[in-house]
Amino acid sequence: MHNSNTIIRSGSAVRNIGRVLLITLIALVGIGNAFAQDNTDLRFKGAVGVIPVTGVSATGAVNLNIVRNVNPGAPWRIAALDAIVTPSGQIKVVGRGLLLASGNGIGTNAGQSVHATLFCGSGASTTAHDSPVSGVPLAADGDFAIDDVLSPALPPSCATPVLLIRNVTGLWFAAGIRKLDNGKN
Repeated sequence: MHNSNTIIRSGSAVRNIGRVLLITLIALVGIGNAFAQDNTDLRFKGAVGVIPVTGVSATGAVNLNIVRNVNPGAPWRIAALDAIVTPSGQIKVVGRGLLLASGNGIGTNAGQSVHATLFCGSGASTTAHDSPVSGVPLAADGDFAIDDVLSPALPPSCATPVLLIRNVTGLWFAAGIRKLDNGKN
C-alpha cells in the first residue's frame, strides 16, 4: 500500500509540475509577443554633447560638426538622456545635465530652451521631424523633459535615425545614442 500511495502522489506531482511549466511557457510567449510589438519604437539611451569643430583643413579652414545639415552650437555636455519615439510620432525625452561646456557661462544652462528633432534617412533623402520649436526651458542644472508629438508625421520606417537636441534657433547641443535591440547599449 505504501508504494502505491507514493506512486500516486508522484504522478500528481508530475502533473502539477507539467501544468506549472505549461502556464509559465504560455506567459513567456505572451510577454515575448508584447515585446515584439514594441520593437518598432525608436529608443535612445545616452547622448553626446556637441563639439562644434571636427578639425582644421590643410588650408586652415575650420570644419564645423554639421549633422544632417544642422549647425552646432558652442560646446555643450550632457550627463544622461533617455528617449523613445513611437511610430505615431509620440516622443518622450528626459535629459539630465545639458550644460554649456565653454566660455564664461561654463556649467550653466545659458538661459536656453530646447526641442527634439528626429531625422530619418541620410544625405539628400533625410527628413526632419520636430517637437514644437518653442522648446522647453532647461532647468538650472540642465535637466529637461519633452513629451510631445513630432511633426510632420513619421514615415512607415525611419532609416538611419538621428536624434538631435536643439535650441530654438536650430543649433544642435546634443545627439542621442540609439539603443539597439541587441541589449548592448
